[in-house]
Amino acid sequence: MFVVYWLEAAEDGSEAGFQSFGESEMSAALRFMEELRTAQREGARPIAFITMCSENPNSVGKPGAADPGADYNWTKRRGNMPRAREALNPDNYRDY
Repeated sequence: MFVVYWLEAAEDGSEAGFQSFGESEMSAALRFMEELRTAQREGARPIAFITMCSENPNSVGKPGAADPGADYNWTKRRGNMPRAREALNPDNYRDY
C-alpha cells in the first residue's frame, strides 16, 4: 500500500491532503506525485511537502521490536569496532 501526502496553502493556514494507492500501484503513486510537483513548479497550486509512504501488508512478523522474543539477540555495536571515545584514535582501527 502507498499513500501520497502533501500540504496545500489555504486562507487559514495549510491543509493536508492524501491519496491512497494499492500495493501494486507504485507507478500510479509516483505519477501522481509528479503531477503534484508539476502543478507546484508551474505555480498552478500552492503545494508543498510532497511525500510518499509505503507499508507492506504482507510483511513477515510484526513491525518494530517493542516486545522481542527471548531468542532475540540484537546488539548495537559489532564486537570488533571501537566505541565512540576510542573511535577518535585512528590507532584503534584495523583493516576490515
